Amino acid sequence: MVREIIKNHDVVFSNRPKTTAGDILLYGCKDVAFSPYSEYWRQVRKICVLELLSVKRVEQFQSVREEEAAALIDRIRKACVISHGISLNLSEMLMETSNSIICRCVVGQSGRGSWYGELSRRMLVQFMSFSVGDYFPYLKWVDFIRGFTARLKSTSKELDTFSDQVVEERKAIMRLGSSTDHDMKDFVDILLRVQKNHRLDFELTQDDVKAILQDMLLAGTETTSTTLEWLMAEPMRNRRVMKKAQEEVRRIVGNKPKIDMNDISNMVYLKCVVKESMRLHPPAPLLLARETTEKIELGGYHIPEKTQVFINAWAIQRDPKSWDRSEEFLPERFENSSIDFKVQDSQFIPFGFGRRGCPGLA
Repeated sequence: MVREIIKNHDVVFSNRPKTTAGDILLYGCKDVAFSPYSEYWRQVRKICVLELLSVKRVEQFQSVREEEAAALIDRIRKACVISHGISLNLSEMLMETSNSIICRCVVGQSGRGSWYGELSRRMLVQFMSFSVGDYFPYLKWVDFIRGFTARLKSTSKELDTFSDQVVEERKAIMRLGSSTDHDMKDFVDILLRVQKNHRLDFELTQDDVKAILQDMLLAGTETTSTTLEWLMAEPMRNRRVMKKAQEEVRRIVGNKPKIDMNDISNMVYLKCVVKESMRLHPPAPLLLARETTEKIELGGYHIPEKTQVFINAWAIQRDPKSWDRSEEFLPERFENSSIDFKVQDSQFIPFGFGRRGCPGLA
C-alpha cells in the first residue's frame, strides 16, 4: 500500500490531522511538520529547504558540528584517564551535544541547549501522548479533566517565553546593524530577514516564525541523539561490523588529526552501517499521522475523506518479504544497492516519503 501511495496518491495523503498538542504548542500548527497541506505549508517548506536546510547552509555550520563533537570526545577522553574510573551516561551526553549543535545553528547560542533539551523531551512526550479529543471530539472535555490540556498550556507558556526572548534579542541586534556575518546567519536571522523583506505571498507573523523555530529545534534533538545511540550500540553488539568499520576509517583517515567531509564521503561501509542502523531503528518508528484530502480506494479498501492514516516504518523496514534476514544487523545488504535515504523506496523510509517527508532530504 505504501508503494502505491508513493507512486500514485501522495497528494491525497499529504494533509495532517489537527491535533490538540500541535494546536497549543505550535501556534495553531503554523510550523512545517504539523501544518495542513496548503499554500502556507508549501511556501514555508520551500524557505526551509532553500534557506535553512540547503547543502550550502549545512556546510557553513560544519565548524559548529566539529567543535561540539570535539568537546564530546574530550569529555569522554578525560573520563577515561581518571585512575579510579567513572561511569558515563552516553545517552545524556549525546543529547547535550545534539542540543548544543542545534541551538547554535538555530538561535546562535549553545548555553540554552541543556535547558531546552529537557523542554524538548517534555514536548516530545506530549506530542506522543494520547489525546481523547483528537479521536472523539465530543469527549474533548476528558483532556481537561485529566490535566492533559493544562500540561500542554504550561509547556506552551515556557516555549513562548523562550521563543519571544530569542526573536526579540535578534531583532534588537538587527536594528543596531550588528547582526552576524552574511554567510554565517543562524536560522533566526534567516527567518527574520524573510519576514522583513516580504518574500512570501503572505505576512509571516511572529507566531509563524516561532512555530518554525520550534520545528527546527525539536526535530534535531531527541531523534538525533537516539539515532546516534543506536548507531553506536549496534556495532558494539556486532564485533565483526565494528572491526570492519574501524579498519575503513583508519585506512581513509590515516595519521590526520581529524576527519573532514571528504574523508566521510569515501567511507562506503560506514554509510552502510548508518543505513542499516536506521533500517532497524528509524528515528520515528511510527511516522507522523497523515490525513486524506479526499475519498479514495486503496488495496480494496474504501478510505473516506479526512481519515487519519498511520504508517509503521519500523514494521515496513523489518518486513521479511522485503529484507533477507530482516532482524539481523547486516550493513552489507546496502553494498552495491540503489536503496538510499533520498530514493523514494517503499521498503526504506526512515525519514518518511513524498511531500511530507523530512525537508532536510529535499
